Amino acid sequence: MTLTELRYIVAVARERHFGRAAEACFVSQPTLSVAIKKLEEELDLKIFERGGSEVTVTPLGEEIVRQAQSVLDQAGAIKEIAKRGKDPLAGALRLGIIYTIGPYLLPELVKHSIELYPQMPLMLQENFTVKLLEMLRTGELDCAIMAEPFPDTGLAVAPLYDEPFVVAVPAAHALAQRASISAEELKRETMLLLGTGHCFRDHVLEVCPEFARFSSDGEGIRRSFEGSSLETIKHMVASGMGITVVPALSVPKEPSAHLRYVPFSEPIPTRRVVLAWRRSFTRYEAIAALRNAIYACALDGVKRLS
Repeated sequence: MTLTELRYIVAVARERHFGRAAEACFVSQPTLSVAIKKLEEELDLKIFERGGSEVTVTPLGEEIVRQAQSVLDQAGAIKEIAKRGKDPLAGALRLGIIYTIGPYLLPELVKHSIELYPQMPLMLQENFTVKLLEMLRTGELDCAIMAEPFPDTGLAVAPLYDEPFVVAVPAAHALAQRASISAEELKRETMLLLGTGHCFRDHVLEVCPEFARFSSDGEGIRRSFEGSSLETIKHMVASGMGITVVPALSVPKEPSAHLRYVPFSEPIPTRRVVLAWRRSFTRYEAIAALRNAIYACALDGVKRLS
């Protein structure tokens, strides 16, 4: 059993395809297949079920893949220990971030990270929460910035900030001049939502469960639209197609001629944004440095957490 074989089975489990796994490992498919077959023979069990267009992992294979990832993490930790002896922050940090945080945090975060820790470049991946959790589990990412709640996967978690929600309405809308808006008042409006898969959509539905009813009559939301990004939905709101709810960091610093952002009245709905990483990840200084770079950002309108 070798680290190379373990790396191969982790890649196949991630890609669910031998060809793509071979490409990811920079080897030929026959080389990868032979190595995995050799490992299965050594262990006297099947790690993968081969059939159809997709490879599936057997129940015992799932346990073996998890252990293989742990072994690879520990092997990588040996190199990291050696690096830390020279520079604890040396080397890239692979950071994931969800779609509804990335556009509003990353530009300033990358700037501060380069200024403060030039020896630790950020390798960025923007994706859905469920995909980021999978990439953390398989070791494709070192850490991720996400919003709670998410499934308990045994990750280490550090809170970053609590972010209030804000209502975005067309400038000519009756609510545009209000000092605040209650969640109850939104029931009578046409609501524009992010599509399924975005955790912020779920956060909005928790605040106003009526949005999920897609009611066609006068009760609740009359009609619902789904967008692929907050910025797309904002443009739809500006054109008068409805209203939406956005996180505070997405509110632009410069006033818009077509949009108004109105705060919620008490109780103000919020989401908690956190930094998560595998407990086996040993670059503690890198995690602390990333948090410092995040706290160097303006973070207007949010409550910082220690």
